[in-house]
Amino acid sequence: MPTDPVCGMHVPSSSDIKLERDGDVYYFCSTTCKIKFEEPENENRRELIALAVAWTFSIPILIINYAFAFPFKDYVMLVLAIPVQFYSGIRFYKGAYQAIKMRSGNMDLLISIGTLTAFAFSLTITLLPKILPTQTVYFDASVFIISVIMTGDYLQSLTEIRANSAANKLLKDLPSTVHLITKGRIKEVDPFTLQKGDLILIKPGETVSVDGTIVDGKTEINESLINGEAEPVVKVKGARVISGTQNINGVIQVSVERAGKDSTVNQMYTLIKRAASGKLKVQRMADLFSSYFIPVVIAAALVSAAIWFILLSNSSSPLVYDITILSFVSVIIIACPCAIGLATPVTLLIASNVSSSRNILLRNVNGFDRLSKVNMVILDKTGTLTDPRPEIKGIIPAKKSYNEMLVLRYAASLEQYSNHPIAKAITDYALKRNVKLLEVSDIEEKPGEGIWGRENKEDVSVRRANEKGTVGVYAGDSLLGEITMSYNVKNSAMSVISKFRSDSIPIAMITGDAEDEAKRIANLLGITDVHFGVKPDMKAEIIKGYQKNGKYVMYVGDGINDAIALETSDFGVAMGIGSDIAKESGDAVLLKDDLGLLYDLYVIGNLTIKKVKQNIGWAVGYNGVLIPIAGGVLVPVFGLGMYATLPLLAATAMGMSSVSVVVNSLLLKNKVKKRLGEK
Repeated sequence: MPTDPVCGMHVPSSSDIKLERDGDVYYFCSTTCKIKFEEPENENRRELIALAVAWTFSIPILIINYAFAFPFKDYVMLVLAIPVQFYSGIRFYKGAYQAIKMRSGNMDLLISIGTLTAFAFSLTITLLPKILPTQTVYFDASVFIISVIMTGDYLQSLTEIRANSAANKLLKDLPSTVHLITKGRIKEVDPFTLQKGDLILIKPGETVSVDGTIVDGKTEINESLINGEAEPVVKVKGARVISGTQNINGVIQVSVERAGKDSTVNQMYTLIKRAASGKLKVQRMADLFSSYFIPVVIAAALVSAAIWFILLSNSSSPLVYDITILSFVSVIIIACPCAIGLATPVTLLIASNVSSSRNILLRNVNGFDRLSKVNMVILDKTGTLTDPRPEIKGIIPAKKSYNEMLVLRYAASLEQYSNHPIAKAITDYALKRNVKLLEVSDIEEKPGEGIWGRENKEDVSVRRANEKGTVGVYAGDSLLGEITMSYNVKNSAMSVISKFRSDSIPIAMITGDAEDEAKRIANLLGITDVHFGVKPDMKAEIIKGYQKNGKYVMYVGDGINDAIALETSDFGVAMGIGSDIAKESGDAVLLKDDLGLLYDLYVIGNLTIKKVKQNIGWAVGYNGVLIPIAGGVLVPVFGLGMYATLPLLAATAMGMSSVSVVVNSLLLKNKVKKRLGEK
């Protein structure tokens, strides 16, 4: 059964209060929750106005009720209570109506039953004073309950809006129009109307709104929003650009690959927002509890009221009607299960916010259940433990008449058109040395072999050599020289391996490389469990072998040839940068090329599960303790007089239970910092 993404309550899939967004269907317990989901800021403002009205009239009622005695006092309180009951409180009645219509229960139903009972009882006494033996009205209880619960809801929504700021920041700077180049002219269009293959112009200072490839121009791009790196990246013809990044100083023409909701930045936004509506195994158990809880609460309230009515009637107590009504209202209000519904969504929202602030994108928060059980980490080598691009070690001209610059110029002129890691290393090295590139045409890249082209009517090529880590640069069939390179271990690799070992979690490495290269890297990192010469489809079989032996495996790969392994593992983490986010497999993506984020993710996942369990435990325990109190088990100690204020205390306790869940979830950020040894 679906759950409301706003309040976390159970909602039947037959509900007609639903919303389809980005391919997902969301169900709501009431129109209020639906509006809050669609327009959180606007709904928050409306809540603030209703809250102001509630307290404006509630405070005078409380003062009049307890501090003054004058003719027509009850009529004055009735007039003051009406705006609170039927303006500020209307949101609860709408939700209750929807619950009854769907034959289900929600927190609005409990609040409506409790407050309307107190109001109707007081209204009857005010207008028909002789119909009941009691003359006590409880307008103060009905309006105070509404005001306190609305205050808790408002504080909760403020917290959620602020926590959602990480997702909202991704989109707020995107331009509302882009410069489309069509038939030699430039016109302004909505980026959501762009199609793959469209050509757009991006001017200096503008935010890139699409994912695409530069077909003309050169510039520097600030990619800090995507990968956390503040240093601008030089982009030339053939380079890819990512939505959400900032064009600094050049005019470029870009061929569109993904735009609108398919762009990287919009997919990141969707994933972060979706995190709040994720479902954990522990929360599914709480949902089952809640689905039976509301009818049980109503039954308990009726039983409590009936018992007090019988007991007090037999003793001829003048308080029979007062206590009967107040016990019913107290049980209904104090047992509202909104804290149970909030236990997971609020925590996941905070976890998503903390993760994104650390350049970790959660694709599947449901995986946190599995992440908390991880007792084995398996790492891919190339691009994960080692830098994704090799480092140029040397340039060896084939003849004395040739020099390094000549060899590098020919190599980089071709490799600028390739996305291969070796090509990127050569191109970047040439840019650093300010090599002037040649005009090359008729480009043809052959996977596993190299890249070919023509320069001034002469065939040129860069070919993979038999010796690993070496390429040959040719003009025709003549060798101009060779470029040697090797992959370096990431600076963060040793540190993160040490952290996992300190938690008694073993590490293994899988690679398609030959034995010598695999063992070279493994020895540097102190890894003894090594699998080398492994094809992509065999990685999954190795993972299954560990799982059969009782291991919960976290697999970390670069997301290019690790898709099967990422999906097979209990929790898959992709080392993704830029536009790879949209196509990565796994449960999470590390946006920054820093393996240290892997341990951060592990800590966030474990602490998130602990927080959810704490929240649910508190919410369930709260109801278990306070319902009997509302029913009257403490009357022998405090007397029947406790019911004079119990409904007010019940509303305060219910509001505080929800606030406590939110506050406990907000502590997650500091818990993560403390666990990671940060200040």
